[in-house]
Amino acid sequence: MVASKEWIVGTPSQYDGAGLEIAIIGSGSAAFAAAIRAGEAGARVTMIEQGTLGGTCVNVGCVPSKIFIRAALMRHDAGHHPFDGLGHAALSVDRARLQALQQHRVEELRQAKYQSILDANERIHLIRGRARFVGAREIEVEAEAGHRRLHPDRVLIATGAAPITPPIPGLADTPYWTSTEALGASELPASLAVLGGSAVGLELAQAFARLGVKVTVIELAPHLLPREEALLGERLGRYLGEEGLEILTGARTESVHHADGGFELRVDGGTIRAERLLVAVGRRADTDGLDLELAGIATESNGAIRVDAHLRTGAEHIYAAGDCTSNPQFVYVAAAAGTRAAINMTGGEATLDLSTMPAVVFTDPGVAGVGLTEETARSRRMIVETRTLELENVPRALANFDTRGFIRLVAEDGTGRLLGAQVLAAEAGEIIQSAALAIRNRMTVEDLAGQLFPYLTMVEGIKLCAQTFSRDVSRLSCCAG
Repeated sequence: MVASKEWIVGTPSQYDGAGLEIAIIGSGSAAFAAAIRAGEAGARVTMIEQGTLGGTCVNVGCVPSKIFIRAALMRHDAGHHPFDGLGHAALSVDRARLQALQQHRVEELRQAKYQSILDANERIHLIRGRARFVGAREIEVEAEAGHRRLHPDRVLIATGAAPITPPIPGLADTPYWTSTEALGASELPASLAVLGGSAVGLELAQAFARLGVKVTVIELAPHLLPREEALLGERLGRYLGEEGLEILTGARTESVHHADGGFELRVDGGTIRAERLLVAVGRRADTDGLDLELAGIATESNGAIRVDAHLRTGAEHIYAAGDCTSNPQFVYVAAAAGTRAAINMTGGEATLDLSTMPAVVFTDPGVAGVGLTEETARSRRMIVETRTLELENVPRALANFDTRGFIRLVAEDGTGRLLGAQVLAAEAGEIIQSAALAIRNRMTVEDLAGQLFPYLTMVEGIKLCAQTFSRDVSRLSCCAG
């Protein structure tokens, strides 16, 4: 919960960073959010970046992946839409042109949302180079022009995360892809094996399959999306299988070998062969080489920086935000954390409330959730009621001829207060925020059921699911209030 809300919504004059020298290591969403807010408070900011300006999201993450996924959706729908009277087409794919278009949009956004901000903000100065701590109050920057020593009043570490390489025998010696190489490839392989059945792996696996690649997904856990309730992963796996992806769950990869232009994976005693291998088993904090121990900064076993509720590390003048901490690895969480860290560095007091943080997996159908699942609520010994609405009860899904999925709401028993929502549906990410706002405002399912929702929309399914706590919606007329 936010400790002092005025520090979030107030004007910069309500806190004072005048005269402060702040160093920010990194240039992604957390770094820029912090730099802008600190500059508004009067601080002078030095941003240090050794790689491409803008961090993961705009360059090799959210932006290029969504362009890639959208292009694949367009091709899939052309050949598999459900409407009689319209022809079907197997669209040709020129991956090199698609990749060039994708990269052009990435560069446009990097210029508009990052470089132009630097150019226009005289309070933010960029140094190109590699930063490391040489003491609690001293940073050395190794740059092409030589080494520099900085002695800032405050420091924010916002170095992001990097893909994990699992300790599978033989893997490290092969030219496997991470999501970065997969999105940057100018040619499509004939076949692709994907290690990892969570968000990144599934999003890219489906997109490659829709562009004509033979795809096999290998997940160690018993179901896809192992951090979610089993039903979500099981149903999504079924839908992906119907599109032609081979889904292996509860499958252990024992070794990886590369020869003759292809990969050979030993999985549970059997062999899987593919032209390319995508490893998408997660990301870890990118803190190697910072010499954090010289500044008195503690980390978790995975390298993530330990921070308190105010984003402060073990060194009182050093803060951390974004994927280099243990907070959820979402760009909007990183930006929110960066803003709050800047507020705290310049005399304010703000914390990061993640109780209504929505999360989305951009498959088709997509997966989205916010708040508590039934399983989590019961593990906390909460008494809850749960309702699940299959999408054949949502008029817009019927009109779309796409009833894959469901909406599930979790409510507190007795009061009916909404505690959580999970959605499996086309464009699930466009549905979930209504539930997030309802949870944030402590609405009950009765409150939600009585709201006006536009018809025909997919988000109306939230209202219909809320109505199922007290009514049989299958016996209601269309848009019945």
